[in-house]
Amino acid sequence: MATTLDNDTTMRAVDAEKDLFSKFDPLIAEREALLATGVRDPYAIVMSEVKSPTLAVINGKDTILLGTYNYMGMTFDPDVVQAGKDALDNFGSGTTGSRVLNGTYQGHKECEEALKDFYGTKSAMVFSTGYQANLGMISTLAGKGDYIVLDADSHASIYDGCYLGNAEIVRFRHNSVEDLDKRLGRLPADAQKLVVLEGVYSMMGDVAPLPEMVAAVRKHPNCMILVDEAHGMGFFGPNGRGVYEEQGVEHEVDFVVGTFSKSVGTVGGFCVSNHPKFEVLRLVCRPYVFTASLPPSVVATAATSIRKLMHAGNKRAHLWENSKRLHKGLRDLGFTLGTESPQSAIIAVILTDQTQAVAMWQALLELGLYVNMARPPATPAGTFLLRCSLCAEHSGEQVGQILEMFGAAGRMTGAIPG
Repeated sequence: MATTLDNDTTMRAVDAEKDLFSKFDPLIAEREALLATGVRDPYAIVMSEVKSPTLAVINGKDTILLGTYNYMGMTFDPDVVQAGKDALDNFGSGTTGSRVLNGTYQGHKECEEALKDFYGTKSAMVFSTGYQANLGMISTLAGKGDYIVLDADSHASIYDGCYLGNAEIVRFRHNSVEDLDKRLGRLPADAQKLVVLEGVYSMMGDVAPLPEMVAAVRKHPNCMILVDEAHGMGFFGPNGRGVYEEQGVEHEVDFVVGTFSKSVGTVGGFCVSNHPKFEVLRLVCRPYVFTASLPPSVVATAATSIRKLMHAGNKRAHLWENSKRLHKGLRDLGFTLGTESPQSAIIAVILTDQTQAVAMWQALLELGLYVNMARPPATPAGTFLLRCSLCAEHSGEQVGQILEMFGAAGRMTGAIPG
C-alpha cells in the first residue's frame, strides 16, 4: 500500500546546526557570498546545444569552447559518430554487467585491440572511466608494505588509488628530479616501489622531464614506473602516444594509463603494458571487476577514434600552432601564465584574487567564451586559474576572437592595464 511521508512526523529529525554536512559550512558560506554579488555559478553551466567541438550554446548565446579537453576534436568526427550509432543498433544501449561476467562484448575486445595497435604493446585493459583506470591500477599494483612515490601535484585519481591500496605514500616536489632521487634513496632497498608520473600536469599545462626522472628511478632497485598520459595522448609524439613517446622513454616505462574523455572524445579509461603477467589484473583489480562495463556505443566510438588518431599528424601540428599563438597573445596582453613557453594544449592564466578571477570568468562568458575556473585546493593556496584547453578544431579566426575577448575582459575587470 502506498504511503505518503510527512517530513515533520515520519522522517527522523536532523539537527541542522551540527551534522555530517557541518564541515562544509565555510565553503557553503563562501559560495553564497560570491553568488550574492550577482555572479553566475561557475559550476552550473548548461550547454543547451553543442554545435561542434569548439562551439556551443550557453545561456542562449553562441559560445566558443576553450575548456573542454577535446584536444583533437573527435567528438563530431563522422566516422566516430557513425560507429556509435551502429553499435547502438546492433548491441543495444548497455551491457548491464561487469567485464568478468556478461559485460565483455565484441566492441570491448576491438577497443583493446585498437589500443594495443596504437601503443604498440602486448596488453591493454579498458576501464569504465579514466579515474577508475588510475584507481584500479595503482591500488592493485601497490598494497600494504609497498611504496608509491608520486609527484606532489598528482591528480586526485592517483592519490585516491594510493589510499585504496593502502601502500605507503612518498611525495616528491613537483617535477624535481633531485627530490625524486633523494626520496627513493631513503626507502628500503628490498621494498617494492611504484613510481607514478604524469606526462602533462593538467592545472598549469607543464610537462614532466621524463628522461631525467626515469634515469633517476632506474638507479634504485625494485622500482616500476607508471605514466599517466591523460593529457598527452593524441597530441605528443610522432604516433600521438604521449609525452613518454615524444621524450624517447617508451621502453623504460612499465605501464601507461590514459583516458578516452580527452583526445579520444568519449568516456572511459585504459592501461597498456608489455608486462608478461599483466592479464592477471583482470581477476584482481577491484575497480575493474566490480564495475559495469562501458556501453557498446562508447567502446565503438573509442576504437574508431583511436585508430583515426594514429594518422592525425596534421591535427597535431595545427594544435601546436594554436597553442603557440594563444600563449604568445595572452602574454603580450599582459597576463601571467602557468608556463614561460607553451608546453601543451593547456594554458593557465594565473590570478591571485578570487573576486577578480570570478569577474574575469563571467566577463569572458558574457562575451561568448567558456573557460574553466580553478581554485584552491585544486590549485596552490592563493592561486586562481582560468584554464584554457585548446582544440585542433579551433580555427585561426577563433583564436583571434579568443585573444580579443581576453583583452576586453582583462581591461574590464582590471586583470590587465586598461
